Amino acid sequence: MLSHPGGGPPHPPAGGTGLLTIGELAKATGLTVRTIRYWSDEGVLTPVTRSSGGYRLYDAESFARLELIRTLRELGLGLGHVRAVLSGEQTVAEVAAAHVAALDAQIRSLKVTRAVLSTVARRGSSAEEMTLMNKLARLSAAERQRIVDDFVEEVFEGLDTADPWIRERTRTLGVALPDEPTPEQVDAWVELAELLQNPDFRAAMRRMIEFNAADRGPDTPAGASQWFLRKLFDIVGAARARGVAPEAPEADAVLTEVFGEGTDRAAVLRRIDLGNEVSRYRELASVIKGAPAPPRYEEEFGWVVAALKAWPGR
Repeated sequence: MLSHPGGGPPHPPAGGTGLLTIGELAKATGLTVRTIRYWSDEGVLTPVTRSSGGYRLYDAESFARLELIRTLRELGLGLGHVRAVLSGEQTVAEVAAAHVAALDAQIRSLKVTRAVLSTVARRGSSAEEMTLMNKLARLSAAERQRIVDDFVEEVFEGLDTADPWIRERTRTLGVALPDEPTPEQVDAWVELAELLQNPDFRAAMRRMIEFNAADRGPDTPAGASQWFLRKLFDIVGAARARGVAPEAPEADAVLTEVFGEGTDRAAVLRRIDLGNEVSRYRELASVIKGAPAPPRYEEEFGWVVAALKAWPGR
């Protein structure tokens, strides 16, 4: 049998009438008179009768009921749940299951709070920034999706030939903030939400999508943009492995193989600069998903940029 913290199971003192005053009940249980009176006033511990002087009196059954009330309250249950158990409306198991669910929600909320405060401390944020971060961190999945959808709607508006693979990837990237995010994931989501609402970033992304739409015809399959990047990395990677320097005459043939004949290479260079500007988006999305940072292929892109800059002089 479980023992009471005092060294053994509590029991009501023996008395001639078997009835206990609040004071005797308090002494036997270690609870305060004020607590017992409050629970009586709230209707969870009803006295069996009153003395001739009007004092509340309790019996052994009241004593056992009081111990159950105390246990339920120590476990964090509200008086509403306590009443439901005592009245037989709910079993202890049912109330415990409901309380576990409530605690889980509270724990998730506390973890978000901790993550926000950690971000505030790390950033040295002002009160206004802290308020914004807290709101962004507590958005529902649907509310987060609306921020992304508004962004996608603006940057893709009227560009029907843009690669649908890019549209869908942009729409789904970085939305699924976990129920129990780490401080790093909250920080990444807040930065991502700020980025998506930044006019300069939206303009840069819009220019990238305009370039993409201009390159595509009605019969271009979805996902061709992804295939092109793979082609670029393979061709440039092979050129670098052969020791072809960006300034070498051979680099011209590599650029032609990647981009084709007659391509406006100055426009290509501007597009790569835009790609560097928006790469932070993918990095933040990876942090939110708890995935490894995506490869940036900095060496391959660096080779292409250097070759494009050297090309007019050849």
